[in-house]
Amino acid sequence: MGTVLVLGASRGIGLEFARQYRADGARVIATARDDAGLARLRELGAEALRLDVAQPASVSGLAWQLEGERLDIALYVAGVMDRADARTPPTQERFDQLMHTNVLGAMQAIPQVAPLVQAAGGRFAFISSRMGHIAGVAGSSSWVYRVSKAALNMAVASARHEYPGALFVALSPGWVSTDMGGAGAPLSPQASVSAMRRTLAALDEAGNGCFLDHDGTPFDGW
Repeated sequence: MGTVLVLGASRGIGLEFARQYRADGARVIATARDDAGLARLRELGAEALRLDVAQPASVSGLAWQLEGERLDIALYVAGVMDRADARTPPTQERFDQLMHTNVLGAMQAIPQVAPLVQAAGGRFAFISSRMGHIAGVAGSSSWVYRVSKAALNMAVASARHEYPGALFVALSPGWVSTDMGGAGAPLSPQASVSAMRRTLAALDEAGNGCFLDHDGTPFDGW
């Protein structure tokens, strides 16, 4: 099964990725910001690393923590949400929080992690959102979140050109019943992650750098 890295695995979708890959016998390296998250990961048998993707100083130390690794799968799952719409101007603090976590953290992680994925001929997936699909936007709800996920999709599409030995993909997990998605969401974390794992396993060069739904369906006109 190889080695899997999950960035942002303290709860929800990230924790479920760690759980499922461990259950299938993979070696899992996973990150969390706090002691409680690290403890949950260790209980699964994962190798837990402390990391806060919203803090550049924290992300800058990722390379030495992963020195010598070859990663068959890497996942950038960390993300935060804001539900305000375009009638409300975002504060600088809130804008920076979303963009640092959802975009800057990923862009800082790529140069450190992608060479390790490339060394294994692996796959590097980034959890995006249908709400970052520009051609399909139906309103301005969560507009800063939408902007951050659209930017993440561009970062993925751009970065893949520098790492030809790795496959990059942005994945929408669907509407999932997590703390972020809410209890009324139709997809369980288990179902969403299982579908994304199948999509990742089937990923080929035609999907490299693309934005796909959890079941592998491509988004047209990103």
